Formats: sequence, C-alpha cells, structure tokens
Amino acid sequence: MGGIVFETEITSVAETVSYPVACVFERPKEWSPPLYDPLAFQTYGQGGLAFHLTLMNDDFSGLATSTTFSLGSTIPISASVEQLGHQPLILFLDECWATTTPILSPESLIHPLITNSGCLVDSKKTNSRFLPRNQLSEIRLGLQAFRFATGQDIYLHCRLVAWDPQALDSSKKACQYDSASSQWVLLDDPSQSSLCSCCDTSCQGTKKREITAGSSAISMLGPLVITK
Repeated sequence: MGGIVFETEITSVAETVSYPVACVFERPKEWSPPLYDPLAFQTYGQGGLAFHLTLMNDDFSGLATSTTFSLGSTIPISASVEQLGHQPLILFLDECWATTTPILSPESLIHPLITNSGCLVDSKKTNSRFLPRNQLSEIRLGLQAFRFATGQDIYLHCRLVAWDPQALDSSKKACQYDSASSQWVLLDDPSQSSLCSCCDTSCQGTKKREITAGSSAISMLGPLVITK
C-alpha cells in the first residue's frame, strides 16, 4: 500500500523577544523620602505631619555635636511631630529597639527599650527615663548608654505615634518604672497611672478611634558609638 511522506526542515529560528517592564507604586502626593542623618531623622506622613527623631545636647537646647557616648552616660533624645495645620496632637514613642544594624533583619541583635505601646521597659533595670514635656507635640527620653557584648555600634529604631490628647488609653501612653514605689507611672498624669498597669502583661486599647494614615512613622538614629 502506497503512502505519502511529508518532510520539512526548520530553516529559521525566531529571535528572542524581550519587553522591559517597570512596576511602579503610586505614592501619596504628600510623600517624600526620609532624610538620613546620624544626629537627626525626619520623615513625612500623610495629613501634613512631619516626624522627627533627634539626638540632643545635654540640656536639650540644640543638636548633639557627637554620636559618641561613654558607657552608662545619658543619651538625650527628642521625638517630635510638626502638625502643620492639623488639630493639636500628643506624640508618643510607641516602640523603640536598639539594634546592631540600620535595617532590621534576622541577623540584627535587638535590645528592646520601649514596648507594649509606650512602656519604657529599659527603666526597670537602668536609669533610662522619660523627661517632663515642654509641649504635647514632643517627648524627651534620657537613655542610659549600653553596649552589646559584640561591641558593635548601635542604631535606634522607634515608632512615633501622634494621637488625639483627649482619647488616651492603655495603647496610647508614656509609662516608666519607678523603682522606689515598684510601680509603673504615667508620664503625663501620674494620677492616671492605672493606664500603665498592663506594662508587665499585654496592653490593648479600646480603639475608640482608628489611627489614621500618616499619624505614625518609623524613625532611626545612628550609628551611635558607645565607649568604655
């Protein structure tokens, strides 16, 4: 029985075609990149809020002139928010960590300073303290200088939160430990220190009003050199 066999050979090969692709995130109009400086960190949120985390001199009259501190000395830190037409807000340091890297990673050594929504846990075992406020939009911290066992430089990472001063609860506060009374004390009104009673457990607010976009920011300072 006869048949037909059809054979062909590929005489050309199509050239590889590539198309460039760029993925772009649509940023808010008010957004601008953070400005990095070992003495001062500034970042912007939505709603006309500008957050600052700054190393200060001993009496908080100006910027620090050095990022080197002796072990056990006090590191003066100011956190503030520019409200730029916004309703009056109170600023809190919600969380702060000391780390060995400018960017948090699995390799970072981490020492918690402020946790649990404003509890200065470092004050339980050191002389670190919040200082009295001059204005609601600024909070001052005197941090006792320490060293990691590895001797590496230190970076401070803090979450700053601006909030309605009339809507405070256990998740929006500034608390420190008073060793004389063995109690947690509220910085802004010691008579309401019951808001700090959760500092040794877990603090959860009543969430009367959800935090709005731009009313918080992560800021970083460093490297700080701690000498013996």
